[in-house]
Amino acid sequence: MVRLPEDLTLPDEFVPPERPERPATPKDAATVVLLRDSAHGPEVFLQRRVQNMPFAGGMTVFPGGGVDPRDADASVAWSGPPPQWWARRFECSEETARALVCAAVRETFEESGVLLAGPDADSVVADTRPYADARPRLVSKELSLAGFLADSGLVLRADLLRPWSNWVTPEAEPRRYDTRFFLAAMPAGQRADAVTTEAVDAYWRTPGDALGDWRQQRCGLLPPTWVTLSEVGACGSVDAALELERPLGKVLPQLVHRDGAWRVVLPGDPGYRADPDEE
Repeated sequence: MVRLPEDLTLPDEFVPPERPERPATPKDAATVVLLRDSAHGPEVFLQRRVQNMPFAGGMTVFPGGGVDPRDADASVAWSGPPPQWWARRFECSEETARALVCAAVRETFEESGVLLAGPDADSVVADTRPYADARPRLVSKELSLAGFLADSGLVLRADLLRPWSNWVTPEAEPRRYDTRFFLAAMPAGQRADAVTTEAVDAYWRTPGDALGDWRQQRCGLLPPTWVTLSEVGACGSVDAALELERPLGKVLPQLVHRDGAWRVVLPGDPGYRADPDEE
C-alpha cells in the first residue's frame, strides 16, 4: 500500500477532544471511484462535500455513502458476479455483500447521476435524464433501489464494478464506517453531475492533478482518498485499473497527535500500535 505523507493531517475539529469509552460500531458503506480515460491518463470524478456535513465536511471525496437496510433486498434485478462472489472478496456475509453492491449503485446514481444499470444484462443506460425524478426519491428513502429498478425495467450491472479496497474509520472517531471501495468505468453516453445537496462542487481530475491540488492546499483529502488517488494514478489507464487483482484486507488506521497535529498511521507505519489501548 502507498504510504501517507507526513504533511497529510486532519483538521482538529475532525477528532473529538476525548476518546470514546467504547469504539462506535462501524456502519457499512460503499464508495465508487468513477473513471474515464483522457489524453493525460485516467481521470476520476470528485466532489467537494458541503462544509457543515456531519462526516468529512469540506473534504474532496468520491461518490458514496452508507448502506440502507433495503439495499439487501434479494429481489433486485441483478447481472454480473453474484453476491457470493462479492462476499468472498470482501470477507463478509452474502446479505452484506448484496447490500454493498446495491449501495454502490444507488449512491453513485443519487450523488452523480451515473447509473450502473441497463435494460438487460448486456446493455447500459446511455441517457439517465428519464430517471432524474427517481434521484430525490431515493435520497429521501421514499423509493428503494430494487423498487426503482423494477419500476424502470432495469437490471443492476454488478459486472461494471470492481472491488478495490476496504477502509475502516479509526476507533477514536465518533462516526465510523466500514467502507468498501469500488472502481467503475464511466458508462458511454452518460454524464456525471453535481446535482446533490451533499456537494458544492464536482469535477473530473487526473489523480496526479488531484494530488497536486491537495499539495497546493486547494482541496482537503482524507487518507483513504489520498491513497486511492495514488494507487489508481499508478495504473496508467482505466482498463489497467479495472483488470488489476488486489488483496482486500481491512485497513484499520489509527489517529496519533504528533508535532501539534492529528495524523493517521497505517499498519506497518512507525507509531502504529497492535493494541490501541496499550500505554
